[in-house]
Amino acid sequence: MPVTKRDYYEILGVTRDADESQLKAAYRKLALQHHPDRNPDNHEAEERFKEAAEAYSVLTDGQKRAAYDRFGHQGVQGAGGSQGFSQDFDLGDILSQFGFGDIFGTGGGRGRSRAQRGEDVRYDLEISFEDAAFGMSAEIQVPRLETCAHCEGKGSEPGSAPVTCPACKGRGETLYQQGFLSVRRTCNQCGGGGKIIRNPCRDCRGEGSKRVNRKLKVNIPAGVADGNRLRLSQEGQPGANGGPNGDLYVFLKVLEHAFFERHENDLHCAIPITITQAALGAEISVPTLEASHTLRIPEGAQSGATFRLRNQGIAVVNGHGRGDIVVHIEVKVPTKLTRDQRRLFEQLQETLPVNNEPKEKGLFEKVKDYFM
Repeated sequence: MPVTKRDYYEILGVTRDADESQLKAAYRKLALQHHPDRNPDNHEAEERFKEAAEAYSVLTDGQKRAAYDRFGHQGVQGAGGSQGFSQDFDLGDILSQFGFGDIFGTGGGRGRSRAQRGEDVRYDLEISFEDAAFGMSAEIQVPRLETCAHCEGKGSEPGSAPVTCPACKGRGETLYQQGFLSVRRTCNQCGGGGKIIRNPCRDCRGEGSKRVNRKLKVNIPAGVADGNRLRLSQEGQPGANGGPNGDLYVFLKVLEHAFFERHENDLHCAIPITITQAALGAEISVPTLEASHTLRIPEGAQSGATFRLRNQGIAVVNGHGRGDIVVHIEVKVPTKLTRDQRRLFEQLQETLPVNNEPKEKGLFEKVKDYFM
């Protein structure tokens, strides 16, 4: 006779209109009751546990639940509820929702001996404004751990090998019974590694690695800015159990310039000129990061006017072209005048109209002039 699967709502002991919180509470109760860790070698408890997990997986998925409510088990064929149990979900994820994934050992506790990537390392490097603008190569010393050459990272003297931890039998975990729960904890004798070193390496004292100052060359491209970072792949801390090294991140601190202020790839500067230079026009010398350039100031230049020196700014990082130098003109009015200077200014004032410009005609006068 064919085996008839039990109704999912019946398995969890809830009504068909049960909400997610009710489903969760029901499943938690059954999971605690029938989990294999609490019922070793109990096939029936294991089947009940799987059955409850299957029901919970389907009924907490809106699409699967709708199909199940309409078509029964046929509606969820292959979705964790067909002929036999097909666990297409992560049981550890389900258990972790209730906060006891590690208690039952379904979390990360059993992966301690797997290869793990090393930690990333940060290094702060201070450079000048000019070095940031034009690029440079720098040699840095980074303190980090490196695999011990004497023991090749094994931690034991050559010719000897670590032994299996007697406390955890190499599992890296010990099992504690707390009431009706079985709790797994990292073995405090081997630290979760499952091995104990009886004859530690004389160079690294059993650590398998040594702290060294590693010299590295860093190529800084032209155009970097304050706060930028450079990544040196696998130059960080070594990985555990044969895992890859982490990365080294070099964070740049760019010093300020005494004359220029940077805005993206443009450089801004303020240059004072005299009132006569502003009125008559002049040629002034503008410093750049490389050489001085001549800038023509037209007659009648006003304070605050800006002029650009094209392609004299900061290079685009790993790209083409450069920004500009933006010159801000500041017209300086003399604060003290000699008698002759004052007389000349008074004569000039008599020849200039009010506000230094002729008064514009009003709209009526302009229209009248047009028709006459």
